[in-house]
Amino acid sequence: EGIGEIRDESDRHGMRIVIEVRRDGQPSKILNNLYKYTAMQSAFYINMLALVDGQPRVINLKEALNCYIEFRREVITRRSQFDLQKAKDRAHILEGFRIALDNLDEVISTIRNSESVDIARNSLMEKFSLSPIQVQAILDMQLRRLAHMEQQKIIDEYNEVLRTISYLEDLLASPRKILYLIKEEIEELKEKHGDKRRTSIHTEEVEDFQEEDLIPHQNVVITLSEQGYIKRTPSTTYQKQHRYGRGIKGMETRDNDVVKQLLVADTHDYLLTFTNRGKVYKLRCYELPQDLTRTTKGMAIVNLLPIDPKERVTAMVIAKEVAKDVSQGKFLVMATSAGVVKMTSLDKFANVRSSGLIAMKLRNDEDLVEACTVSGEDNVLLISSYGKAIKFSVKDLRIASRTSGGVRGIKMDKGDILVSMSKIYSDWKLLTVTENGFGKLSKTDSYPLQKRGGKGVISQTVNVKTGKVISAMMVPASSHLFIVTAKGILIRISIDDEVPLQGRATMGVHLNKLDEDDSVASIAYSGAIEELLEENTQPDTPPPKK
Repeated sequence: EGIGEIRDESDRHGMRIVIEVRRDGQPSKILNNLYKYTAMQSAFYINMLALVDGQPRVINLKEALNCYIEFRREVITRRSQFDLQKAKDRAHILEGFRIALDNLDEVISTIRNSESVDIARNSLMEKFSLSPIQVQAILDMQLRRLAHMEQQKIIDEYNEVLRTISYLEDLLASPRKILYLIKEEIEELKEKHGDKRRTSIHTEEVEDFQEEDLIPHQNVVITLSEQGYIKRTPSTTYQKQHRYGRGIKGMETRDNDVVKQLLVADTHDYLLTFTNRGKVYKLRCYELPQDLTRTTKGMAIVNLLPIDPKERVTAMVIAKEVAKDVSQGKFLVMATSAGVVKMTSLDKFANVRSSGLIAMKLRNDEDLVEACTVSGEDNVLLISSYGKAIKFSVKDLRIASRTSGGVRGIKMDKGDILVSMSKIYSDWKLLTVTENGFGKLSKTDSYPLQKRGGKGVISQTVNVKTGKVISAMMVPASSHLFIVTAKGILIRISIDDEVPLQGRATMGVHLNKLDEDDSVASIAYSGAIEELLEENTQPDTPPPKK
């Protein structure tokens, strides 16, 4: 899938195949599929069984090289020993020749005056202290060797043999020189017989493609309904609109069901899913059911995770790489509806078993409502449904165990509940949205840094017109806002262009037009601007005149 055309451009110079990718194709996915399902990449494995010291062994490449070096060391040693013995034997004969040449007249006279060869041999051995081998070589020597030039050759050869003996004895006495000789001989072989390598050597191993290697990176919108139906949809499915538009159908819901949570993530991200009773589960985003249309219901999350029927998912956290976050000293902060917060080291969630883990111990009258990842220097902001907010440093929180409870984060009035907890970024702004569709941006500098456990300050003016605060979050510049209503209507607007920056204790403006029996259920943002700003806009309902 994704291949538009294949052309064979092979000629006498070599093989060449051109694969053209369709406009909607994913090059990396196509390449990985070709590697996995075709002979485009093949692996050949070698069972290196060899006789080592007379015993059969399976060896690796390093052991094979060491065995070859030992073999060459033995060859050179035995060869040198043989050459040394041969040189000594030749030196012994040449030394006899030298003695005979120095006493040439007497040697000739002794041979001429002897009645037989045996008498001549014994006489030479007695007079000049020669060995039988030397005497025999003298008796066998041709008369032409007695010429002056031939005598000089014998002397030169004798001196050369002595140098050879000295070299071979020094070589055999030095293992390091033997290794150097091995290197020289290999370089000579390379220079004489070597040619250009026809294969390429790579340091990396042949890849074992897994499921995630065949899944392209894609920006997706993850939606979860109140009754627990979850799905992922490509973010480009939703057109860019202006504020106060009616939006489009984002998810088909069942009777009395509403869209509860919405996240924007990459298909390869990790999804940490928290239930209201403090349990956590982990999934890869590509494991979620994908729907190419907006209005499908999705799959019940109980079919993906073993969630207890009495529990419901209340918080989801996107993590790029859990193991990498652990190495960088990240923590997970959780907050409950009663304003209780807890901080736990993220490494406690690196290995979440399929049946889930206890993330936080809760009282019977509270639910886990939010979770986010932080470092030791971050500040967090808690916001309640009555529009109260408190900002404090995570240094005020002790690092608790995974199964423990928390401490008070904000003191709330009767009937008030915590709706949001956000980590503060220096250049980001706080976005608040009420259930009647009012929203605004505000700077976090206007929120004083306090100690945890106080009542906080006013963050959003709440009245009958605006309704209670439904959600709040930190958003970066040049991002897009997703608003989902209880009836499943979804609208996406540009935050910079459509959401005003106002003071802390203000009411905000209308962000989307709601039916009388509808209300805002959830919000989310996406910072993947390059993908989201595609030219697929459609006419919207214009904002009302003042």
